[in-house]
Amino acid sequence: MTFKNSDWKIIWRVMLLLATLVLAAFLAVRQAWVYLVLLIPVIVYQVILFIRLQRTAYTELNQFVKSIQYRDFSRSFDVAGASTDLRPLRKGFNDIIEAFKLMSKEKETQYQYLQQILELVDTGIISYKVETGEVVWMNESLKKMLQLPYLKTIGSLKRRDEALYNDILSLKAGSSKISTAHLENGSFKLILAGTTFQTDGEKYNLAVFQNVDEALDETEAKAWEKLLNVMTHEIMNSIAPISSLADTLKHRLKESMSHLNNETGSVDDLELGIDTIKRRSEGLLKFAETYRNLNKISAPSVKTVYVRDLFEDINSLMQPTFDQKNINLDIVLKDMSMMLEIDTSLIEQVLINLVVNSIEAIKDSPEPTITLSAYRDISKKPVIKVADNGTGIPPDVMEKIFIPFFSTKKSGSGIGLSLCKQIMMLHKGNIQVQSVENEGTAFLLQF
Repeated sequence: MTFKNSDWKIIWRVMLLLATLVLAAFLAVRQAWVYLVLLIPVIVYQVILFIRLQRTAYTELNQFVKSIQYRDFSRSFDVAGASTDLRPLRKGFNDIIEAFKLMSKEKETQYQYLQQILELVDTGIISYKVETGEVVWMNESLKKMLQLPYLKTIGSLKRRDEALYNDILSLKAGSSKISTAHLENGSFKLILAGTTFQTDGEKYNLAVFQNVDEALDETEAKAWEKLLNVMTHEIMNSIAPISSLADTLKHRLKESMSHLNNETGSVDDLELGIDTIKRRSEGLLKFAETYRNLNKISAPSVKTVYVRDLFEDINSLMQPTFDQKNINLDIVLKDMSMMLEIDTSLIEQVLINLVVNSIEAIKDSPEPTITLSAYRDISKKPVIKVADNGTGIPPDVMEKIFIPFFSTKKSGSGIGLSLCKQIMMLHKGNIQVQSVENEGTAFLLQF
């Protein structure tokens, strides 16, 4: 066993105290009271020194333990100013505190790193206690996704969106499901995934929210594009020869008129039938050509545009119609400097389509009004809103209005809103609808 200097000092002190006690016992046996009285203060002094050393060491140890207990790693023990006996002890305490400080710093760095990653991802994440429902943490993506500045408990979500709340509670660990989030300005599809973990005797649920509306819209748009390509191609390939043949037959009929007997009117009937075939063929060709417009839009030519200029153009273009039909147009724009990165001609086409639909919807309103407004939503993204006080849209129709060919109008082609949706997707945005029957409808263009 190797002894350090501090160990030898303790050993010498113990041996010196023992020797002094032996000497005192010897003097007591010899009844040398005078020498014994002189020796007693020495014994007391040695005992006091020994107790003081142990008390100092205990005090230092107690302070060190409290520093560790309260994670006060800023504490430092003075080694240079300590006695020779305490220097090794204080140096050891400083080394341990420094090691804890380094571990705490590394842990904090890792936590901040993970926190930043979770804040940057587009996926919404929330963690809450299973027993109480208290929300421990939720990232900014989820706050923006659900337009929630804060959630104290998971139960608070029930008042805002009961269906989504029930889907979260019924989510089993390790499973996922498709759900719908309902917001004030519309709804969107999302995938819910969940897991459960336990720490410090407390059980937690972790739920992940992934917005899949954009992916679904893109897939749906590609499917319709393929269908339209096939349909228009087949229609035009099949009808074009019929139209051409009708032209040929009519020409041959005119050449043969002098040789035919038309007393019964059969030649006239034949000519009428050929004209009908030609007219309907041309109608089908025009029909197919119209729907090909859905696939003609390519990459938009984007530039910076003031929203106020966009609204002024729409107002100027539609003002004669508004005056003719006694329609009141309200333009609401609080931020006159608000700008968009858009293809002006395409977005104007979207706004014109929506305004024309609103004009149709308010034709029977006693005070027909269309409101054109722009603002920024909770995530600071620009939104243009076209609202009217018309008849509204029935709930069973709401889900179908963006489907190509679907129309509630007798003369409608069913491509207007489909075209609007495709244009907004090209701008990396989307279009949503809010409507209450007999109260009105609002379309929201979210960029």
